[in-house]
Amino acid sequence: MAEPVPHVKSALRTVELLDFFAQYPGLHSLTDLQGKLGYPKSSLHALLRTLVDLGWIETDVTGTLYRIGMRALLVGATYIDGDPVVQLAHDALDWLAEVTGETVHLARLDHFDIVYLATRASRHYLRPFSRVGRRLPASTTSLGKAILASRDDDEVRAILPAELPSLTAHTIVDAEELLVDLHRVRKQGYAVDREENTEGLRCFGVALHISDPPRDAISCSVPIPRLTPEREKEIASCLLEARERIERSAMRQRRAY
Repeated sequence: MAEPVPHVKSALRTVELLDFFAQYPGLHSLTDLQGKLGYPKSSLHALLRTLVDLGWIETDVTGTLYRIGMRALLVGATYIDGDPVVQLAHDALDWLAEVTGETVHLARLDHFDIVYLATRASRHYLRPFSRVGRRLPASTTSLGKAILASRDDDEVRAILPAELPSLTAHTIVDAEELLVDLHRVRKQGYAVDREENTEGLRCFGVALHISDPPRDAISCSVPIPRLTPEREKEIASCLLEARERIERSAMRQRRAY
């Protein structure tokens, strides 16, 4: 077995710093960053100045508060533009948004989080809306639960953090309760987020079986006032059809190569 490659400290700190800004948007002082990350203040200041000069981090007008910079957006957009699953799912997401009239998402599992890769806004939603790039705990979303349900209980337990995060009063925060919910997902064929990350919104999700194990999923979000048992069945049916379209496209692409 090959020995792990040792990390380069400066590179590791750079990535950890950018991850921090991605997780905690907004402006942060040097003192705040030093307290959160634990780096020596002089080293942290030099790293921040380097990243500011390169455009990865920006400062406020005083030069004393820091936030993520434009360069991160450009690299993130390149990731989305070049991602093969985003391209595969494009037409199916358009179709799903059209036939349901609701907001639909494509997202990917990253450790225990879901990262949104594409969004189509509901025709009922009048303001600009996008979750692209947003990160949420997998256990709080139908997207995440659909992907987790494709793994067995032991694999899920290995992924779970010590404490499940709580975003609303409806969020599942007990690991065993989550496993029961995942069994329900496997039985009915799709996952349901019952106002677990946004009050007043129920979301339905299915995993895409285009990798082994699946790491991508699509979902449809519906405000509670517009939801009936019949509507839930309709949404689930449309999600399964959209998934089939994406998986067929993936199969055709593999055959082409």
